[in-house]
Amino acid sequence: MRVVRATALAGIVAGAMLCPAAASAAPVPALPSLVAYVRNGDIYVSQGSAEKRLTTGGNQARPRWSPDGKSIAYLKAGYLWVMKADGTGQRRLTTRAAAGPSWSPDGKSIAFASLSCTGGPGVYRIAAAGRATPEVLFPRDCRSEDLPAEPAPVTSRAGSLQERLSTDDAVAWSPDGTRIAFRGGDCDSVYDACLSVGTVATGGEQTVAAYGGGSLQTSGFAVVPSWRTDGAKLAWTAYQRGETKADDQPLHVVEYDTRTRAKRTVGGTGDREMAYLSTSRAVVTGQYKSGSWVVVVDLVKNKRAPFREGSQPSVQPVR
Repeated sequence: MRVVRATALAGIVAGAMLCPAAASAAPVPALPSLVAYVRNGDIYVSQGSAEKRLTTGGNQARPRWSPDGKSIAYLKAGYLWVMKADGTGQRRLTTRAAAGPSWSPDGKSIAFASLSCTGGPGVYRIAAAGRATPEVLFPRDCRSEDLPAEPAPVTSRAGSLQERLSTDDAVAWSPDGTRIAFRGGDCDSVYDACLSVGTVATGGEQTVAAYGGGSLQTSGFAVVPSWRTDGAKLAWTAYQRGETKADDQPLHVVEYDTRTRAKRTVGGTGDREMAYLSTSRAVVTGQYKSGSWVVVVDLVKNKRAPFREGSQPSVQPVR
């Protein structure tokens, strides 16, 4: 799944649209690969001392690198689009409103969330090569049903950051291709909010985080999942309001061990949207200079370094 992108990277570094890093108190960290991120509704990429703007016009969100590092799937005006790593070849894939895309490990398909036959969020996949009819993956019972009417795209969300994130339907395809993590699922019938890991082949689901309902007296959410490249860890953005203030957990990132099911909080308070750089480092969206920045986090020492102003980071696969 990991590939070398030396030629394409060299082209971007030499590109005319590159801008030098803005002067700041701390140097911009040099990273092993490009990071795509969103600022003011447009998508940028950077690896360190320079950045390149890939889109214009705003209303872009959730960039996600392809496994070979040559393409980026993203949302534009609430629909699924794909472009090359240098920003050229932009093309729309869906007529169905979409949320938070994720590539299959072989690069042939892209999973995304959209309205399901149950009236709640569902997970679909579509061929990355061109427009096609999406295929339902979750809920499993919707696989044999006609596709529901195409919903209107969501181009903006009102409310606080927590309120906007609480309904973010970004999905994440596991590195081995067998599972997809997504908000909601069968657990919606038991809990007020939940995160599921579904098995692509069978449609079975496992609940990995839940809030409210059943015996739980908390409220909150778990959204924007992200797998480590070895599949051993799954991270997501979480928020919890407990029975007492002592049980409250402001916006934070949870890392879940897929074998032991142990959970731990990584990064700092207010961090969200984590993407792994390696087994020991990651990028998150955090607060810096009174705004949202992509921040590099040492997951062992918990050291932090601001990288670029922006949010929604995605790391280009490299070897």
